[in-house]
Amino acid sequence: MSPQQQAPFAATCPDCEVTSDATEANEIVDFYRRHHRHTGHDVVVARADIAFDVPATDDVLAIVDALDARYEDGVPVGIVVAAASEQGVTVGETLDAIREVRLTGALAEPRDDHLTAV
Repeated sequence: MSPQQQAPFAATCPDCEVTSDATEANEIVDFYRRHHRHTGHDVVVARADIAFDVPATDDVLAIVDALDARYEDGVPVGIVVAAASEQGVTVGETLDAIREVRLTGALAEPRDDHLTAV
């Protein structure tokens, strides 16, 4: 990536204004986990350049269900986070919602940080 090219994803902490650019959607989730572990702050998606339309909902099960066919081994959690962010939901709030839905058995994780509807 040249200096003029912008990374397709970015997340920022509104509390301390730290921003992290990412080439893969799941890097947003990694940034949140590191930042939250050290500061306790939540982060928001600042940029998500997704090549297709995402469902206009913050319902994580609906997002995964709608996008499941696009991914062979599950929808990256970062894509779910980016889709939910369009509705104003933070990364931490989305990860909490994913955890709650997973406890119901409606979501499975076929590999790390990838989700599929059951």
